[in-house]
Amino acid sequence: MLSITDGDAVREITLDRPDARNALTRQGVTALADAVTAASQPVVYLHGAGTAFCAGADLDVVADLDGDTGAAFARRGQRTMNAIADADAVVVAGVDGPARGGGVELALACDVRVCTPAASFAETGVTLGLFGAWGGTRRLRQAVGTTHAADLSLSGRTVDATDARAMGLVSRIVEDPRAVADEIAANDPDALRALQALLGQNGSQAATDEREAAAFGRLHAEPR
Repeated sequence: MLSITDGDAVREITLDRPDARNALTRQGVTALADAVTAASQPVVYLHGAGTAFCAGADLDVVADLDGDTGAAFARRGQRTMNAIADADAVVVAGVDGPARGGGVELALACDVRVCTPAASFAETGVTLGLFGAWGGTRRLRQAVGTTHAADLSLSGRTVDATDARAMGLVSRIVEDPRAVADEIAANDPDALRALQALLGQNGSQAATDEREAAAFGRLHAEPR
């Protein structure tokens, strides 16, 4: 399900079910959280094998769910996406090809999202009588705003790389997403961790300013 390659500064995690468009099973969801949170490197690069990023939850798994097991599967996915969002490492999603449903939610849980010109995105849950329940309703709204989030979620429509960039779903369209992970990893690891933590926090302006000043002071005090 997953292939992991460890470098000095980047852990590369490949969703490795190309014949299933890298759809996530129960075991795959848990393994993904473990692979990201166990990384000792300052940067994790996450991408899919073959021609897709991730088709979301495996539909064979979804078909076997009832009300109770469906809620449990949603909570499992939420735990994984929260673990990725809260990881110490900077997590970079490199989307090449389709991201659908839970695949969009997986990308949204990452700190940085970039894609190739071949990427496309769709929150397809509504077409199946469902919706993205791995934190997608919250993170999609935070990423693209309420108007775009409602349009994507309620229509199930597909957007290409250019539209995804325009609405803020990704930050860049590049030929080689891995190069973005390497670019980030070339920076000071302590500064990366401090910035990643600060960018993910909410609160009042005063509290945010104080955390920012304290983190800057800690970094400045460290020998270079």
